[in-house]
Amino acid sequence: MSDVYDLHIDTDVTVQLDACRREDARAVFELLEHVYRREDAETPSAEEGSGAATTVWMATFDTSGGPREEVRPAPLAGTVGALLTGGYHAVDEVEKVLAAGFDIESLQAVSGDQETEARLLLASR
Repeated sequence: MSDVYDLHIDTDVTVQLDACRREDARAVFELLEHVYRREDAETPSAEEGSGAATTVWMATFDTSGGPREEVRPAPLAGTVGALLTGGYHAVDEVEKVLAAGFDIESLQAVSGDQETEARLLLASR
């Protein structure tokens, strides 16, 4: 493996949100976009996820550049389940950013050889 590949894995964090409204997913992703560069799809639009089926919102953020802006608390209409997956340091940094913007409850952490997962429950402050 190349050093570039290893660095990329260590700094990217995939954030999956479930059991939440589109507006709440948008609020979480927009908060993270103020801090980190987003690696993939756009923030959920008004047309997405309007059906009755369960929706999982997913985005990947590059934490290598460090925080770009200060985090301010963001309102949520309800609670949001979040799953963070990535390198240990990167997941820890994203969790700290989320804690600055929301009340968080850590539900579970699963550690692997190279990556970790953190399950969180987010709510408005």
